[in-house]
Amino acid sequence: MADEVFAERDGSIATVVLNRPDKLNAMDKTSWILLDGLMAELDAQDDVRCIVVRGVDGRAFSAGSDISAWSEQRTTREDVRDYSKTLEDSVHTVFSCRHPVIAAISGVCMGGGLLIASVCDIRICGESSRFGVPINRLGMTVSYAELGALSRIVSSSAALEILLEGNVFGAAHAKELGLVNHIVSDADVEHEAQSLAQKISERAPLVNRWHKRFVHRLQDPTPLTEEEIEEGHAAFDTEDYQTGYRAFLQKTKPKFEGR
Repeated sequence: MADEVFAERDGSIATVVLNRPDKLNAMDKTSWILLDGLMAELDAQDDVRCIVVRGVDGRAFSAGSDISAWSEQRTTREDVRDYSKTLEDSVHTVFSCRHPVIAAISGVCMGGGLLIASVCDIRICGESSRFGVPINRLGMTVSYAELGALSRIVSSSAALEILLEGNVFGAAHAKELGLVNHIVSDADVEHEAQSLAQKISERAPLVNRWHKRFVHRLQDPTPLTEEEIEEGHAAFDTEDYQTGYRAFLQKTKPKFEGR
């Protein structure tokens, strides 16, 4: 039997699968730990060029945290602190992964599931996907770290709309708010995500990693150092730059080696 979270490889593309179909892929503590470990392993692999995160079937990306497990995992304030740290560590590992990460969202994407999607770099969803963070119905708050992940991709006004209204809403409104980049037919979510992953994997991988790190760094208001500014020119010393430059002049398709 497959783990609650597992990974598959197809060449330079890795797919991380949230695999609790009986719970609509809702995450318990074990799931968060597995997601953290798998993303850390993939982050360390130089031959990975893109990662797709998806639910095991078309019914859900993830329904959030598994509330039914809270009676065992979140009974005291100390339990809550420990659970929250596990969740936040996992989400940070997804966010900080050096490879591009795509969320392929089919069906329900709620609470902690939306948190996972929020720290991916590109989000693709199906037309009937449903979103929300109705946490005020449970009388509890989300942490600063969780709010930071959401606020990274939507405005403060949109984040407050999601949290204060506590509504469950569809794909069109999710795109209006900035939660998703692309909406496709439900049947095409996985295909479109894999096609985009293939397209990204054919581009210069070092450049993709640099650009991801640069965008993350610019979210920190601390002034850039001279070393960081100089790193913006590092690509010109790579073999991939020479490959891409020659291919452009020769009107051929470049094959980047990540060097």
